[in-house]
Amino acid sequence: MTTVRNRAAGCYRPLMLLVSAMAALTVVAAIGVVVDPRVLTGAPVWLKPLKFAVSLAVYGGTLAWMLSLLPRRSRLAERAVTVIVAAAVLETALIVVQVVRGTTSHFNVSTPLDAALYNVMGTAVMVLFLAQVVLAVVLLRRPLPDRAGGYAIRAGLAVSLLGMLVAFPMLTQQPDGTPAGITGAHSVGVPDGGPGLPVVGWSTTGGDLRVGHFIGLHALQALPLLAILLDRFLGTRLDELARARLVLVGGFAYAGVTLLATAQALRGQPLLRPDELTLIAAAVLVAATATATLLVLARRSGHATVVLAG
Repeated sequence: MTTVRNRAAGCYRPLMLLVSAMAALTVVAAIGVVVDPRVLTGAPVWLKPLKFAVSLAVYGGTLAWMLSLLPRRSRLAERAVTVIVAAAVLETALIVVQVVRGTTSHFNVSTPLDAALYNVMGTAVMVLFLAQVVLAVVLLRRPLPDRAGGYAIRAGLAVSLLGMLVAFPMLTQQPDGTPAGITGAHSVGVPDGGPGLPVVGWSTTGGDLRVGHFIGLHALQALPLLAILLDRFLGTRLDELARARLVLVGGFAYAGVTLLATAQALRGQPLLRPDELTLIAAAVLVAATATATLLVLARRSGHATVVLAG
C-alpha cells in the first residue's frame, strides 16, 4: 500500500495537488455554508463549491490510485492528468468567483461577464472529458495485474464518461418560470431551486438530470469497489475469469441505471416518484442483470465440474 501511495504521489503529483486543494476548499466552503446567509436557487450559496470540492477530491484520489496500478509510467497519461487537473481547477475557481459575486455560475448568461465565465467553464468541462478519454485509452491498452480489477477500472472510466455525457441535456432545458438570462437547467418541467432532496438538492417535483450525472460519475468508485468485494469475499470460490465477467455484468448494469435515471428525469419525473413505465424498465434491468450473473456462475460451476471429472 505504501508503494502504491508513493507511486501515485510521485508519478501523478498534479492529482495529489488537486486532492489537497479540493480538501482545503471543502473546509472553506463548509464554513461558508454555516456563516454566509446568502441563498442561490434555493440553496446556500456555498453549497455548490462544497459539493464540487468533495467530488473532485474523490475523483483525483481515485484517478491517482488507478494510474498507480500501471506497470510502468505513461507520459501520455501524465499529460492527460495535467490537463484534467488544470480544467478542474479552472472550473472550480470560476464557480468560487461567481459565489463571491453573489450570482450563479452554470447556465448564467445574464451579463457579458457572466456569459464569458460560463463559456470558459463549458470549455474546461469539454477539455476534461477529452483528457479522460485519453486516460481510458491508455488504461485499455496497458495490461493490469488483475483481470477483474482491470475490467473494473476500464468500465468505471467508460461509465463515468457516460455520466458526463448525460449532463449535456441540461444545456437545452428551459422550464417555465426560468429567470431571464439563464440558459439551461438541472431540472426538467420545473424551474431550478424548487423543493429538493436534502444535501443533493435533486428536485422532488420534477425531473432532475443531476441524478444520472451523479450515478454515472461515481462508477469510477463503484465498479473498482465491486471488484475488491468480489476478491475479498469470493476470491477463493470464484476464479479470476468468473470475477472479471461479474465485473462486466456490473458495469453494464451500472450503465443501465445511469441511462434509466436520465430517461426518467427527461420525462419530468422526480427520482422517488417513478411511473409504471420507469418501474417496468427497472424490473427488466434487474432481471437481465440477475440472469447474466446466474449464467456466469453456472458457466463457472460447469467448468469446475469438468475439471473435477477430468
